[in-house]
Amino acid sequence: MINFLYTGAIDWPRVWVITVIGYCVVFFALVLLIFMFKIVARIINAQTQKRLKKAGVEIDPSEKKEKYISGEVNAAIGMALILYFNEQHDEESNIITIKRVARTYSPWSSKIYGTSANILPPFRR
Repeated sequence: MINFLYTGAIDWPRVWVITVIGYCVVFFALVLLIFMFKIVARIINAQTQKRLKKAGVEIDPSEKKEKYISGEVNAAIGMALILYFNEQHDEESNIITIKRVARTYSPWSSKIYGTSANILPPFRR
């Protein structure tokens, strides 16, 4: 039996190098994703501004700033959505009843309808 507690066969310097490189790659990817999301938001806003100019809609300079919704408004919207979607479901008693079926035979569980007998060639000696 292999003793997993024996650490003499493990090359610890290589393990630490791989661990550090792995963590660095993950953090670099996360920082890259943060910058990508910020850039995508700015690109979408710029494209929307161009489309509005082409459509002839005047843009007020005070509206160019990004608008944020406060936390209280977000909480109220979230609670309204939860209440709305909970009303759509039927009220259930959460009681499970098991009724015994009168006939126990079902062709779904019958061995005579197995498909493996039809696919495989007969065994010959």
